Amino acid sequence: MTQPNGQTPKSSDAEPARPRSRAEQARLERERRIQDLLPRQHDDSLGKAYDSRLVRRLTVYVIPYKYRFTAAMLLMAVSALLSVASPWIIGKAIDDGLRAGSLETLRLWSVLFLLAALAEWLTNRGRIALMAYVGTKIVADLRRALFQHLHSLSLNFYNNYSVGRLMSRLISDVDVLQEFVSWSLTGLARASFTLIGIVIAMLALNWQLALVTFAVLPLMLLLTNYWRKHVRNAYRATRQRLSLINGYLNESITGIRVTKSFTREARNFAHFDDLNRSYFDANVDAARLTAIFFPGVDFMGALATALVVGVGGYLVLGNALTAGTLVAFVLYVERFFDPIRELAQRYNTFQSTMASSERIFSLLDIVPDLQDRPGATSLPPIEGYVDFEAVSFAYGDGEPVLRQIDLHVQPGERVALVGETGAGKSTIIRLLARFFEVEQGALKIDGHDLRDVTRASLRAQLGIVLQDTFLFSGTIADNIRYGRLGAADEAVVAAAQAVGAHEFIVRLPAGYQTEVGENGVNLSVGQRQIISFARALLADPRILILDEATSSVDTATEKLIEQGLDRLMEGRTSFVIAHRLSTIVNAHKIVVLDKGRVVEMGTHEQLLAQKGRYFNLYTMQWVQAVGAPAGRAV
Repeated sequence: MTQPNGQTPKSSDAEPARPRSRAEQARLERERRIQDLLPRQHDDSLGKAYDSRLVRRLTVYVIPYKYRFTAAMLLMAVSALLSVASPWIIGKAIDDGLRAGSLETLRLWSVLFLLAALAEWLTNRGRIALMAYVGTKIVADLRRALFQHLHSLSLNFYNNYSVGRLMSRLISDVDVLQEFVSWSLTGLARASFTLIGIVIAMLALNWQLALVTFAVLPLMLLLTNYWRKHVRNAYRATRQRLSLINGYLNESITGIRVTKSFTREARNFAHFDDLNRSYFDANVDAARLTAIFFPGVDFMGALATALVVGVGGYLVLGNALTAGTLVAFVLYVERFFDPIRELAQRYNTFQSTMASSERIFSLLDIVPDLQDRPGATSLPPIEGYVDFEAVSFAYGDGEPVLRQIDLHVQPGERVALVGETGAGKSTIIRLLARFFEVEQGALKIDGHDLRDVTRASLRAQLGIVLQDTFLFSGTIADNIRYGRLGAADEAVVAAAQAVGAHEFIVRLPAGYQTEVGENGVNLSVGQRQIISFARALLADPRILILDEATSSVDTATEKLIEQGLDRLMEGRTSFVIAHRLSTIVNAHKIVVLDKGRVVEMGTHEQLLAQKGRYFNLYTMQWVQAVGAPAGRAV
């Protein structure tokens, strides 16, 4: 029956919705906010419980240590056998020693039990030591392979893959594999062998009591199945939320200056509190499942023990079973559920291992999109001729960034690249350094097509100073020596003096041994830039690339290092990108780019005389610098 408005009336006996508490409402609202963030997390799934393909690939890393691994497995099998034998020894001691009243027999079985316990301890100790070694070595090999592979990938890969995800592969996922190989793998094997051994021992002792014990297995299977289904989602939720917390912590610490500048502390804390509480809630849910499963397993064990004691006691009273056998059987029942508990605990670990393996190997399977050609030769010592012959290039499937670039440079020439943002200046030097491959046309140095030479031999003769200067943790001397590790201290000082860095370095408390901190945080932006000049000079390249190298230097400092730059570029073919046109007026050749094309080329005086694009750019900067009306500039 419907109401006049067409709606179906609610049942009169329908249970009214239970009012939610304020805490529950807050949690639901918090989870709605967190769910909006979770779709951005692509790497937190637990994966399959077992993937034979991944196991085969992991086996490749185990093979070099197969003897240690095999020895650990043999020790594990012996340890499991000794563990299974202990209850049987106790039962024999009761029957053959106590019941028979033979002190000698009792002493014999007691000594055998102690020997079995000692042997079990020694085998366990050896197994753990061997697997700890194997697991650690496998992790070291994997990290080495990942690190080497990451250095073989081109810059295009790093443009599309976040640093956080890479660090997660190198640290978190590899640590999961170490945990699995070192502890979980032998734990799973030992639990399986122990469980099989206990079942065989129970059937051998008394098959009727064994069947009584197995009567609780259907309940055990129901409980285990419930655990398996729900624990997967519970642990995934904790991993997702921990990933969000780690990411937000990294972002907050990195951007702490911006946070304080905009007084966002309270807002950021509120967001972090949401993430932290959500992680707490997810862990509580996982703990509830644990509180159901493991006490449930203990209860199943107690139930099985009670049944065995009841039925076994009846058989003992009827002389159908000895007291020693009953005691041994009770001990077996208690141990029967230990490996089941162990296997259940390792289930989620095994899933995490499969997921981590999938992510690690998917990264290792990425084929570098920039590789040396088969048969590529080393670039011999160069003079510095550089030829762009009808070079065109586009990033991916996008619009061409360079269009038919023709540029010919003589050894020792200084070439300035000028143009608006996006004109193609940085792309030219990236192609020259072979960070990307020329798609159309040819780029040659001393007549050698760069596609026919090895990248290492090319870059060994290049010096690059980038706009975003990066200094590595260590001393100032270490950073200057970065491109020429064998340089003497005198050469380091000479390079610093040549570019004007020596004066401020010697004023520091530790001089050249001053720690620069993470990415040079202990130095100013300008000081970091000047140190990068010294680093490039010490490497003594034949071709020098300066990409906005003075953009982070104030005008006063820029004047101080002009002589250093002249010294740096002297006798070298140099390519300079600079928005401050005053820094490139002495260039032998100024190339003006617009939308990937060369629109003007010549010296500073020649281009000013043309009154074209360069003239407009230069006079505009001059007007801005002196504050004069535009009419006076022209």
